Amino acid sequence: MDRRNFLSTSLTASALSVAGAATARGQSPASSPTAAAEYYDFRRYQLVSGPGTRLTDSYFAGALIPALNRLGIGPIGAFSIYFGPDTPAYYLLLPSTKLETLVTADLELAKDPAFMKAAAPFWDAPGGAPPFSRIESTLLRAFEGYPRLVVPAAAAKKEKRVYHLRQYVSPTNMDHIRKVEMFHHGEFGIFAKAGAAGVFYADALIGPRLPSLTYMLSFPDVAALEAGWEKFSADPDWRKLAADPQFKLDPPTVSSVTSIVLRPLAYSQV
Repeated sequence: MDRRNFLSTSLTASALSVAGAATARGQSPASSPTAAAEYYDFRRYQLVSGPGTRLTDSYFAGALIPALNRLGIGPIGAFSIYFGPDTPAYYLLLPSTKLETLVTADLELAKDPAFMKAAAPFWDAPGGAPPFSRIESTLLRAFEGYPRLVVPAAAAKKEKRVYHLRQYVSPTNMDHIRKVEMFHHGEFGIFAKAGAAGVFYADALIGPRLPSLTYMLSFPDVAALEAGWEKFSADPDWRKLAADPQFKLDPPTVSSVTSIVLRPLAYSQV
């Protein structure tokens, strides 16, 4: 299909595809389109090996996450890298339906006496021995067909689990729209059938690599992750979707993929 003709076709199908996505997630089809899409501040902390990692753990668990919860931000995901580059590094997933709450959070934290007291060892670390080398932040907005973060059942029970974080960068804005629509045309349900529990699916609004989308899947362990992807790839519905002319293009709609396996930190709420 010509890229120029795609947008009108995809928008015509949007209402049906969003309803189908909600059904695949076990929700009422009418509930998803009316739910307010969440925003996510997705942060990556590049740490410094040694005492800085322990200091960051103490800061996240005892100061930052409780204070963000008091601002109405949560549940908060906190993860370390299981398989991926540039370790040590931690990731934080901060969800809110209110964009202003996310973008003003750091300013509000500075007004919180309890936070400032608990955060002092981290915030006041000497410049010659900082606990991190940099913080990268990406602002995301949840897909219409998956408007809210879903906390895996294993997280509530504090059971073992791993997370597969994936980012797709597209060569053009239209290719990005096409890839997002591919999720709404069936990928949510195919992942669910494969045993991959969706945590969130979102567009990047502000960040270093645009246009792009990011999503996270949960599995009991790495073996289940590998088995889930094999099942996904072999699913007849996926093969049919991947062969659809509106999605199967040359060059492809995705120009690069980042794939990282994360594990939750002990104080993660996701």
